[in-house]
Amino acid sequence: EVQLVESGGGLVQAGGSLRLSCAVSGSTFYAIAWFRQAPGKEREGLSCIDSDGDTLYADSVKGRFTISSDNDKRTFYLQMNNLKPEDTAVYYCAADPVPLGYCIIHPTYDYGYWGQGTQVTVSS
Repeated sequence: EVQLVESGGGLVQAGGSLRLSCAVSGSTFYAIAWFRQAPGKEREGLSCIDSDGDTLYADSVKGRFTISSDNDKRTFYLQMNNLKPEDTAVYYCAADPVPLGYCIIHPTYDYGYWGQGTQVTVSS
């Protein structure tokens, strides 16, 4: 069992920045991903990092968002810069207990463990 707790969401003006945190505890996992879901829209995969530190980004956030972790790899971050109103959504982190050797941000992939989400609102 893996537990994930997101924090760091809030209200920010367009062009601003936020850093989301994902505290992970429990058993072994092999990748962490960030997703978001806006009202009336499908879940969108944003970024992921695998156990080797390799990262993947969606085109919609590439160059603006950065995924990272603490040295203990128990806290993960999503640094979000140059935020836009269309970034408004509930953001979730997810952990993959399957040792694929890589990470996935496809919205239908079942990561197995999910946090409760944190709201990000970007005003224009």
